[in-house]
Amino acid sequence: MGETVRWLTPEEQRAWRGFVRLHERLGGRLGRLLQSESQVSPADFAVLVHLTDTPEGRQRYQDLARALEWEKSRMSHHIARMAGRGMVVREDCLEDARGAFVVITDVGRAAIEAAAPRHVEAVRELFLDHVTPAELRVLAEISERVIGKLDEDLS
Repeated sequence: MGETVRWLTPEEQRAWRGFVRLHERLGGRLGRLLQSESQVSPADFAVLVHLTDTPEGRQRYQDLARALEWEKSRMSHHIARMAGRGMVVREDCLEDARGAFVVITDVGRAAIEAAAPRHVEAVRELFLDHVTPAELRVLAEISERVIGKLDEDLS
């Protein structure tokens, strides 16, 4: 317990708090836009993006939960709600009786295809139009480095 706390310097605090505010405000604005214009929640959108990023439109529950950084109960409840709206289905895993897949349906594909153009437009309007290409490259490098470290820590 005798460790010295490495408090943030004013510059570090400014950067960290700015990053947190940016993340909160962008997430909130994009979420409200998705919900009001597409009737897709930010959580729905996140699930659908991950599923459409795989060629077969399916992922194991545990892999999807890990990718989204969701707890098992949140994952289970949210997927059940999405299944109730016909956006995804649950499929048993033949190789592992305890495992299951989340699979996007035609309804889910139609939902993300309808929401994606406006989402991309909003990302441009709210964020990309306000940074230079050089700043964007630096942000990508920082993000990739920090995510890489977070992924290492899971192993």
